[in-house]
Amino acid sequence: MNLEDLRLLCHRETLVVTAHCMERMSKRGIALSEVKRAIMIGEIIEDYPDDYPYPSALILGDGLHIVAGVGDGRLWLITAYRPDPAQWNDDLKTRRASK
Repeated sequence: MNLEDLRLLCHRETLVVTAHCMERMSKRGIALSEVKRAIMIGEIIEDYPDDYPYPSALILGDGLHIVAGVGDGRLWLITAYRPDPAQWNDDLKTRRASK
């Protein structure tokens, strides 16, 4: 997945926020503006090319993790969360080893 493609689609007319993502963002106190900013300044830390129905990626930006997919000319926001330090190393890019 290409980060530039994600950024180009991160606009109102091509952005789809799934019901799951809206629910999670609401419960976690994350605003859509935060998610959009994270995508615009962030980086892809994991790529999921075989995800269904569209390829997706995990993006890190501004202390948030966002899972988003690209398909049908749209950017699909799947979920957004603040990474748990118990599960992620200090760089928030690599998962901690399982115990």
